[in-house]
Amino acid sequence: MTRAVMVQGTGSNVGKSLIVAGFARAFRKRGFTVAPFKPQNMSNNAAVTKDGGEIGRAQALQALAAGRAPTSDMNPILLKPESDTGSQLIVQGVRHSQKEACSYLSHRPNLLPFVIESFERLAQNSDLILIEGAGSPAETNLRKNDIANMGFATKLGLPVILVGDIERGGVSAQIVGTHSVMDTKDNAHICGYIINKFRGDVRLLGDLCDDISLRTHWTNFGVLPWFDQAWKLPGEDILDITSHKGGRVKIAVPRLSRLANFDDLDPLAAEPSVTVEIVPPGHVLPSDAHLILLLGSKSTIADLEYLRSQGWDTDIAAHVRRGRHVIGLCGGFQMLGQTISDPQGLEGDAKTVTGLGYLHIHTELKEQKRLAIRRAICRNSNTELEGYEIHLGQTTGDALRNPWLDIDGQPEGAQTDNGQIRGSYLHGIFASDPFRAALLKQFGEDSRIIYNDVLEETLESLAAHIEEHLNLDNILAICKDLDSTD
Repeated sequence: MTRAVMVQGTGSNVGKSLIVAGFARAFRKRGFTVAPFKPQNMSNNAAVTKDGGEIGRAQALQALAAGRAPTSDMNPILLKPESDTGSQLIVQGVRHSQKEACSYLSHRPNLLPFVIESFERLAQNSDLILIEGAGSPAETNLRKNDIANMGFATKLGLPVILVGDIERGGVSAQIVGTHSVMDTKDNAHICGYIINKFRGDVRLLGDLCDDISLRTHWTNFGVLPWFDQAWKLPGEDILDITSHKGGRVKIAVPRLSRLANFDDLDPLAAEPSVTVEIVPPGHVLPSDAHLILLLGSKSTIADLEYLRSQGWDTDIAAHVRRGRHVIGLCGGFQMLGQTISDPQGLEGDAKTVTGLGYLHIHTELKEQKRLAIRRAICRNSNTELEGYEIHLGQTTGDALRNPWLDIDGQPEGAQTDNGQIRGSYLHGIFASDPFRAALLKQFGEDSRIIYNDVLEETLESLAAHIEEHLNLDNILAICKDLDSTD
């Protein structure tokens, strides 16, 4: 028997992704074969699957919690924002097209068959499918042709749990307001709600839950206290990017406007000897940083221009003059070069811009995207590592003759002769323990963690946290039997 339940939220960043990851681990520990599923996601923090597709980072984490290899079917529709009004559309892991927001809204009915197909494939080898919604079902302007929330739930007749976020205030208004603006048919699918991110003595809530249930006729599945270890797990939303105070080694990260694949920071932030400082717009890069890390970008040229508008190029130049190090990954690697060219206008207007000039490379953006999981060796430390490619650019130039890494005997990335400036197209490399340890050794510190153990221990703690505070038996009881003919 295959069962399914959907978790929706009163808004973005209310904790849906984390709760689904916790459910996945908790139900796995109860003996279920679990699969995560998100019909439609919007995120520039993507993961690469072994079959060469890309999905939202949250679904990759949920797959880890479920003990499953991530597949493209777990997130069949992925939107990767490239501007305020347009996104790259990924369908079942493969780049499909660029879509402006209004165009995408009218195109959604054409995507539903792909969503259903992926869902049905997952159902073939799963006991329990945990489905995550997107944003809020209360956005009535988006309800027509919806495939992310109630449109999907009503199509498959799924039970829905609604998550409200008490930390941002007005949780009663969030939940009761959602009930008020949705139509009767949609409301009938919501079986209950969870109040998330509570801090303090639950007795202070008084009769809040009784009042919400009275107004909505929905079951209260529990109040979930703030999970203190959440920062140790990869975040998906740009709102999740925060500085983390640790030890002596300071890594400064300019917060670009279109940051992508910022999960590169997670293993570094987990190290007790490392302080990761996210530098917001309007602030200078800290002069005491040991390393400036330029992350990937969904719009590299626009973010390079943004970097200059903040004066960060001047800060980087001063940092280099002090003999400190710079690493660029993917888009950050491209920025370190001499020029970036976009002759086809893949990121906006066709143009060529001057890079920061630290590496003798030139990049031309190409329409064909490279997606792959790679194993490599670092030339500097002779350590093995694993990472993933997810980029459009093709890079040439003399600096490539002095690569930072080797992939299957082929050079990857580039570095200056003294190793002060380094860059690579590979994301996720800091999750490799020997490589990260060698990097920290350069700055006089030892690595003190095994990163995969950190993830596993945190997921175990999350599952225990959810088991303690939520009624999982009641949640399991409402799950729909997909094998039933009802």
